[in-house]
Amino acid sequence: MLVEMVVESVRVNLQTYQRVVVLKEKGSERYLPIWIGNSEADAIVIQLQSVPVPRPQTHDLLKTVISELGAKVTRVVVNDLADDVFYARVNIDIDGRHVEIDSRPSDAIALAVRIQAPIYAEDSVLEKAGVALDSESASTDAEAAHESTEPVREEELKKLSVFRDFINTLNLDDLGKLDK
Repeated sequence: MLVEMVVESVRVNLQTYQRVVVLKEKGSERYLPIWIGNSEADAIVIQLQSVPVPRPQTHDLLKTVISELGAKVTRVVVNDLADDVFYARVNIDIDGRHVEIDSRPSDAIALAVRIQAPIYAEDSVLEKAGVALDSESASTDAEAAHESTEPVREEELKKLSVFRDFINTLNLDDLGKLDK
């Protein structure tokens, strides 16, 4: 099942200076943090904040090429998480054909924000790495789902701990505001 997401923010972990794009489930308080590179983070932020650039960026070029070929990006989907690596697909319609193209999530998101294409995440990805925030604490949906069925393997907790640690460092009062 696909869950529609929006770009909540792009943040910097002040301890490691790594960037993370935080996707938020539409109509819910569930978040999907995805670690991304500095260039990709800049590409997303430039578009979200309408920063003028003197020359087209790579994602601007891709947007123009797709448009000039008469194609349309219908959506991007964060479709998998394996070995701590997120995967995405860019869905394009061209001349009555539907094409899915493998992509890094950061590139797919940078393209999506330029063309206002919807962003989705597979429910299975959200179950593995989604984070539900409440006023008391932050916990992953994966942990909550496993509470009633089976114990969470220590290996899974270690893999997800980096996301939990990062989310716990966020100022919850800032959620819902784009970094400026």
